[in-house]
Amino acid sequence: MMTESIKSLFTRDLNQLKKEIEAYQNEEAIWKIDKKILNSAGNLSLHLVGNINHFIGSILGNSGYVRNRELEFSLKNIPRTELIEKIEKTIEIVHSSLDQLSEEDLKKEYPIEALGYKMTTEYFLIHLFGHLGYHLGQINYHRRLLDVE
Repeated sequence: MMTESIKSLFTRDLNQLKKEIEAYQNEEAIWKIDKKILNSAGNLSLHLVGNINHFIGSILGNSGYVRNRELEFSLKNIPRTELIEKIEKTIEIVHSSLDQLSEEDLKKEYPIEALGYKMTTEYFLIHLFGHLGYHLGQINYHRRLLDVE
C-alpha cells in the first residue's frame, strides 16, 4: 500500500533528522550561521516540522495545526530537547494523518494548490518527502561544517 510506504519513508527521515540534531556536540552550533550559510540547522528543523504539520497534519489530517512560517526562520536558541520533541510529535502526526488516507484518496486532487497548480495528493506527498530530504542533507552538511570546537 502506497500510504504505508510514504509513512515509512517520512518516519525514516524524520528519525534521521532527530539523529542529526542529537549528533551536534555543541548545542549552540545548532543555531549557528556563517558566511553564506544563512539558515541554521535549528531553523531548518523548525521549517520541516512546520511544513509537514501544515501540509500533512492540518490539510490532510485535520489536526488543527496553525502554521507560522515566519517563526520557523526567526526563532532562535530553542533547546535541543524541545526540537526533538517537535520532531517526534511530527512523526505521530504523519502516522495519524496518513492512516486516514486510502489508496483512492492518494489519487484525488490535493485540497490546495500549494505549488501553484493542481496535483494529486500522492504527487504532493512525494514532493514533501523530497523537500524533507533536501533540508535533511543541508542539516547534515551544516553539522559537519559548523559543529567544530
